[in-house]
Formats: sequence, C-alpha cells, structure tokens
Amino acid sequence: MGACEFVSSGKGKSAQEAFSKVVADARYENGHRGYTGSIAEKSAFKMVTDHKASTLREASDLAMRLLNEEDDKYGDKWGPCHCIPVEGTDTYVFFGWASLIVVEDEHGRR
Repeated sequence: MGACEFVSSGKGKSAQEAFSKVVADARYENGHRGYTGSIAEKSAFKMVTDHKASTLREASDLAMRLLNEEDDKYGDKWGPCHCIPVEGTDTYVFFGWASLIVVEDEHGRR
C-alpha cells in the first residue's frame, strides 16, 4: 500500500457541511472500497489556523506547498485531512494524504 496527496474544494454553510459534500462526491466517484487515494478515505479534518487565503487559487496553492513541506504536520495518511477556508466565501479547500493500493502488472509496472 502507498499514499497519494489530494486537494479538494467544496462549498457549504460551514466547513463541516462542505467536507461532508466533498467526501460524498469522492465516494461516488471512487467507490466505497477503501484505499482510493482520495478524500473519500477521510472521516475528519483539522482547520489550518496559521495561514490565510483570500482566493480559491491561493488556498489550493497553499495546500500544495504545505503538503510538500519537510515536516510531518500535514503528512499523515491515516489521520484527518486539513482545511483552509477561503476568506469571505463559503468555499473550503481540503488537503492531505490518503491511503492507496498500488497495483502492479506481471512486469512490475504500476
């Protein structure tokens, strides 16, 4: 098994409402079997409080930057994902790592 990073955005009256919608959409798209490498694997999120974003693009770029940092604060594939609210909107960006099954063919190719 491996892990895959994801960044997903959604809208809602609250971060919890947006999270529930994004997870439901990911489960519809990827199935309920587990190990999809998507937000479908997550059951909770933590708010990012030490950074701010004023646009969806800014929040998405920030999420990718945080995922690629050296520290493990944002790298737990089994723990909750993270959420960056887009200031002044009903939009939220969720990001993190999710468990993924890597399938290889008979030649060892993924």
